[in-house]
Amino acid sequence: MHESVIMSGFGGQGILLMGQLLCSAGMHEGLKVTWMPSYGPEMRGGTANCTVMLSSDRIGSPVTHNPSSLVAMNKPSLDRFEATIQMGGFLVINSSLVDRDCQRSDLQVVKIPANKIAEEAGTLQVTNMAALGAYIGGKRVVSLESVILALRRMIPEHRKELLVVNEKALRRGAEEAAGQI
Repeated sequence: MHESVIMSGFGGQGILLMGQLLCSAGMHEGLKVTWMPSYGPEMRGGTANCTVMLSSDRIGSPVTHNPSSLVAMNKPSLDRFEATIQMGGFLVINSSLVDRDCQRSDLQVVKIPANKIAEEAGTLQVTNMAALGAYIGGKRVVSLESVILALRRMIPEHRKELLVVNEKALRRGAEEAAGQI
């Protein structure tokens, strides 16, 4: 098994945390992992993305030009990375912020209203967790329980009150994806 995914959106959307959680969950399940962040000079509002690789074998490089999956949290991310996804790949679109459909017919696409799911969970701060849940629910490269365990380990003490809403958003995003596949 070898999975490469780019997670992309605006700075401040928790893109890098999504990748870190996925890597931590992968390590928990005995996979080899890499995480490579990329972000502009602006911390909030600029572009941010990260590349995550999960594999049962050694990973030669953390760089990919043709990921097997993409999580697009906004329209500029979809515009930038859609064409790079491998044929037959997987795409998660945050339909709350992306007002267009995928232009390719060779991808498995899941569209979820991540912002709406986050609001229903309790706060827009967990929009990233709804999208990550959709990715996990659609690709099943790691278990949702491993992601939740990673979240419990990584969330800072002063944010522990957000565990419940993060978990709720993760589970709801996974359910949305499962309902579309």
